[in-house]
Amino acid sequence: MAAFAATAGRLVRLRAAGAEGQWCRLRGAGLQPASAAGDAAQRRHVAHFTFQPDPEPQEYGQTQKMNLFQAITSALDNSLAKDPTAVIFGEDVAFGGVFRCTVGLRDKYGKDRVFNTPLCEQGIVGFGIGIAVTGATAIAEIQFADYIFPAFDQIVNEAAKYRYRSGDLFNCGSLTIRAPWGCVGHGALYHSQSPEAFFAHCPGIKVVVPRSPFQAKGLLLSCIEDRNPCIFFEPKILYRAAVEQVPVEPYNIPLSQAEVIQEGSDVTLVAWGTQVHVIREVASMAQEKLGVSCEVIDLRTILPWDVDTVCKSVIKTGRLLISHEAPLTGGFASEISSTVQEECFLNLEAPISRVCGYDTPFPHIFEPFYIPDKWKCYDALRKMINY
Repeated sequence: MAAFAATAGRLVRLRAAGAEGQWCRLRGAGLQPASAAGDAAQRRHVAHFTFQPDPEPQEYGQTQKMNLFQAITSALDNSLAKDPTAVIFGEDVAFGGVFRCTVGLRDKYGKDRVFNTPLCEQGIVGFGIGIAVTGATAIAEIQFADYIFPAFDQIVNEAAKYRYRSGDLFNCGSLTIRAPWGCVGHGALYHSQSPEAFFAHCPGIKVVVPRSPFQAKGLLLSCIEDRNPCIFFEPKILYRAAVEQVPVEPYNIPLSQAEVIQEGSDVTLVAWGTQVHVIREVASMAQEKLGVSCEVIDLRTILPWDVDTVCKSVIKTGRLLISHEAPLTGGFASEISSTVQEECFLNLEAPISRVCGYDTPFPHIFEPFYIPDKWKCYDALRKMINY
C-alpha cells in the first residue's frame, strides 16, 4: 500500500505539473462553463466540413435517429446483451464517459460488467489482454487517442503478438480498444491527434475509423466480434455533429473492405473518418467548377487495408489524391501512395497527391490553418488535372 500511495502521489504531482496533462481531459472534452459553451456554440458553424448522411438503410429493420456517440452506445448495448462475457472498462466509463458513449450501461448491466479503471492506459490495455486471454470479450476505452501511447508496448508487443508467439495455442483476439480520435476544433496538442499510422506498422491488430453513425455501429460490432485485437478510433468531432438513421438491432459491416461512396472517372479521392466529408465536398466542387468527375472512397479499415478497391479505382481514373489529418511524413497516405505506384504505375496520369496535416504538433488557435480542408484538397486536385 505504501508503494501504491507513493506512486499515486508521484502521478498526481506529474500530471498536475503539465498545463495540458491528463488531469485536464475534462476541460479538453468540451465540459465548459455556460458562458464558454455559449461562445463555442456561436463558433460551431465554422467547422471545416459539412456532414453528409448516408441514405436510410432498409435491410436491417427498424431505424432510429442517432448521432455518432448514440450509435456507439447502441453497439455496446447490443454486445453486452448478446454476450454475457462482454465487459466494458476505462476511465469514467461507469458514469457514461466524457463523451457519454457508455451512458446508462452500468445501470442496465451492473457494476461488474461496466466499470471504471485507474488513470493508467498501460494498465487498461494490459488488463484487457488478460481478460481476453481467458476467453471473455474485453472492450477497453482509452479516453483520448492522444493518451494511447503509454499503452503502446502492451498493444504492439503483447496484444498483437499473443497468437503468433504461442502458435495459436492462446490469443487475445476478443480485445477491442476504443478511443476518441482526430481534431475537434479546440483540442490542441493533446486532444486532437490521429495516431492510426503508428499502429499500421504492426501486424496482428486491426485498425478501423468510421465516418458516420451508421458506419460506426456496424464497424464497431464487427471489431468486437472479430477474432483479432482491434483498435477502433472514433472521430470525436462527429459525436454530436453527425446525425442519421441507424438500425436499432445489431448488424455488421465487414472489416478491410473500403467503400466507393461516389463513382467517378477522372480522379480517385481516398480518406477515412471526418476527412471523408471533406473530400465529398471537394468532389462536388471539382464537378461544378472544373467539370471533373471524382471517385470517392472511404477506406474505413486502415489495417489491413483494401488494396484491391483503391487500385481498381486508380486504374480507371489515372489519378489519386489521399487526405488525412495526421502529419504528412510517415502518415498512412504514404503507404497507400507507395502501394498504388507499385501496382498501377503505368496507369498514372499524374503524381499521386497527399494532402495532410503539417509536420508540427497539432496547434490550438492555428487549427484552421493546420487541417487539410477542402480548399487545400481542391487546389491539389486542380494541379493534378493540369499536370
